[in-house]
Amino acid sequence: MSRPRIVIVGAGFAGYRTAQTLSRTARGRAEIVLLNPTDYFLYLPLLPQVAAGVLEPRRVTVSLSGTLPHVRLVLGEAGRIDLDARQVHYTGPEGEGGTLSYDRLVLAAGSVNKLLPIPGVAEHAHGFRGLPEALYLRDHVTRQVELAAATDDPKRCSSRCTFVVVGAGYTGTEVAAHGQLFTDAQVAKQPLRTGMRPRWILLDIADRVLPELDERLSRTADTVLRERGVDVRMGTSVKEATPDGVLLTDGEFVETRTLVWCVGVRPDPLAESLGLPLERGRLLVDPHLQVPGRPEVFACGDAAAVPDLEKPGSYTPMTAQHAWRQGKVCAHNIAASFGDGERRAYRHKDLGFVVDLGGVKAAANPLGVNLSGVAAGAVTRGYHLAAMPGNRVRVAADWLLDAVLPRQAVQLGLVRSWSVPLDTASPEVARVPGRPEGEPAKTRPGGEPAQNQPGGEPAKNQPTAGASDVAPPPDQPGPGPDVAPGPVRRTDRFTEGDA
Repeated sequence: MSRPRIVIVGAGFAGYRTAQTLSRTARGRAEIVLLNPTDYFLYLPLLPQVAAGVLEPRRVTVSLSGTLPHVRLVLGEAGRIDLDARQVHYTGPEGEGGTLSYDRLVLAAGSVNKLLPIPGVAEHAHGFRGLPEALYLRDHVTRQVELAAATDDPKRCSSRCTFVVVGAGYTGTEVAAHGQLFTDAQVAKQPLRTGMRPRWILLDIADRVLPELDERLSRTADTVLRERGVDVRMGTSVKEATPDGVLLTDGEFVETRTLVWCVGVRPDPLAESLGLPLERGRLLVDPHLQVPGRPEVFACGDAAAVPDLEKPGSYTPMTAQHAWRQGKVCAHNIAASFGDGERRAYRHKDLGFVVDLGGVKAAANPLGVNLSGVAAGAVTRGYHLAAMPGNRVRVAADWLLDAVLPRQAVQLGLVRSWSVPLDTASPEVARVPGRPEGEPAKTRPGGEPAQNQPGGEPAKNQPTAGASDVAPPPDQPGPGPDVAPGPVRRTDRFTEGDA
């Protein structure tokens, strides 16, 4: 008798935890297949430290094949899912197609950058959801400081050393906090000729930093940012983005070459393609993480709207903490569907939050106890080490080295601007030359390159930020399908209330 097959789509916090738990409980009685575009699990909370040069990129990645015994890894992006035939159609990393049949399906595709209908943002901003984006930002910031130090033009120096981060949630706050330390360290070794200091601006339409957290944590983070020199502007956002800077909602125009988009996330568009009931793009599931009417289909993490039993009438927020816990419950309920144990409803207890502000500073409230300063920094790093499923020793070693040695501010040039477009449903995978424009990825049509995007009509008056951003010489071909494919166009557009 053949073993039942469980297919898990996505290896983020929810998908990885589901696979990890099943590999321990199934004991070879079921075939577990994990479909993911990359061969690693990314520990997203430490991504700002990669962009700031604290951690090396591989430190925040955990090998799937090396840590998930009895799980078969299939590299690819899910495309069409035939629920009636119980088949997942996917595209491999080299363009080859494939099909996976299943007895149980777990949709844990996660989330992507959230876009708002603001002119110029899709063309000139970069998100912060994947390792390629963090590597690009690290190179880009380093390049801007180096170019600023080499110019005698005060205006050009100022624009290159101005970095705008939109979104004062977890990600945006940490990116700005770490970014200011990173650029200050660079300038200490390579002073700007005009005597200027790098300027980081953090914007948000909310009335305070970290609006989703307790006000005391918010005040702690705000104080640290301002003391460090970050220009925190609440109640302000971007009205328009241009090649030369951003126009703010208060009417001010800020000249900059860097716009980091951290306004939030939205569910992966794969969920919308299934034709199942949704809640703001997330698949509606019952408290047992099963899709109503499809008992063989489970969903968890950012792709699922899971009822919050602690707050009737609402759904659990899209956080890594919830995704990790839901993955474990999902695995137990899948086992129960085969007669092994009983189903569990997903319930959660808030254990607190931690926000890493760089150096020894952090804001944390473990078990409701509000901490700041060195104590919060120690708790935050201890929490991350405990939560990571691997690489703990390497991460701790990098932290120790960063405390005693200067950071290496060098450009590797491995990820170019066109490789990490904001308008993509695959932030975990950098666009690469030679990929056919019409090759599908998940459910998005990718045949028509976007206007003013690499792969389509060349953008006019783009900032000459460096070798990776300038136009090719006249005797070389411009960007095209054989050189730099354009971003995959997303079909998940703005819904009422997004703005």
